[in-house]
Amino acid sequence: MVEFSVNPQRFDPYKNFKFRVRWDNRYVAGVCKVGALKLSTEVVEHRVGGDGSTSRKSPGRTKFEAITLERGVTHDPEFENWAKKVWNVEAGLGAEVSLADFRKDITLEMYNEAGQLAIAYKIFRCWVSEYQALPELDANANAVAIQTIKLENEGWIRDVEVTEPSEPSLDA
Repeated sequence: MVEFSVNPQRFDPYKNFKFRVRWDNRYVAGVCKVGALKLSTEVVEHRVGGDGSTSRKSPGRTKFEAITLERGVTHDPEFENWAKKVWNVEAGLGAEVSLADFRKDITLEMYNEAGQLAIAYKIFRCWVSEYQALPELDANANAVAIQTIKLENEGWIRDVEVTEPSEPSLDA
């Protein structure tokens, strides 16, 4: 059983605006939004012959929902390069998919308000199922251009090696 440290000074939950995404042992630049980590398990209903009108429920298949990453459009080609590993329109016949490395394990890190690593999740066997290179462009808008990738995955776990940090104090 894993024991988690308890910080008696921490009262507030962590905020959702300090995070980083890492793959290939480096941080991905400019990620401004990450979709929720969500799993769902199908319910299997069945009846036992001697049970009147009562049905029983048991767990069936579990699936992990796709995760969407968003970031501002820059010259960094990381999103596009990964998407091209799944389907590269420029490749020749039989070379459209990079079967050896189109999947990646990624890490999602959350930080507290002081910038200390507080929680991390390891997300396994991700691959790009959707890529949006550019958003709809509008000459009357006043917004940042956002590109998006949708990552299918085969599960995630909390990184239990990341423990709750001791929170700093400004008092010397």
